[in-house]
Amino acid sequence: MTPQVRKWFVQREETHATESGRPADGAPVVKIVVAAAVRNPYAGTFGDDLTGVFAASAALGAEFATRIKAAADGAELASYGKACLVGVNGEYEHGNAWLTTEFATPVRDALGGAIAWMPSTGKRGGPGTSLDIPLAHKNALYVRSHYDTATVTFSDAPAPDEVIVAVAVATRGRLHARLGGPSAADVVGEDGLR
Repeated sequence: MTPQVRKWFVQREETHATESGRPADGAPVVKIVVAAAVRNPYAGTFGDDLTGVFAASAALGAEFATRIKAAADGAELASYGKACLVGVNGEYEHGNAWLTTEFATPVRDALGGAIAWMPSTGKRGGPGTSLDIPLAHKNALYVRSHYDTATVTFSDAPAPDEVIVAVAVATRGRLHARLGGPSAADVVGEDGLR
């Protein structure tokens, strides 16, 4: 099985101040979302065996890795997350089949060998449905300052027989994060976890 991508999407945003107006405590937060509208081979069916998508998702993940690196344009990426939005002729499980380890490994490699579990979510819906993609630190899931969300919509996707597969990345944690817990500097050295 080969992923059949109808359309690619890239969204970039920069946040320079908190919602209350306080300027950034350092560099702005840059969030990038790369997404693809992929044909759902199981649309309209139950599909007992979804493993065919696992192998196809590895190739899709490699393409995501290339596109994320290009969109980052050399910026260091600190956090990530993934999500699916399944068209109405499919099941939520069909979308999750695209988000397994086979898909995520090339993305982790593109972020310098990220080692933390990549948070994910998803739902069913049509064009214009809002999708919230969770973000967490790429090497230490429990670093609270990097818990965040990237929210996206797609004007003409997913079609009923498609799945939107999406990855969000960010250059840092939230501005003025102040919820305690370990910081990225406490747990992440240049070569990974301390």
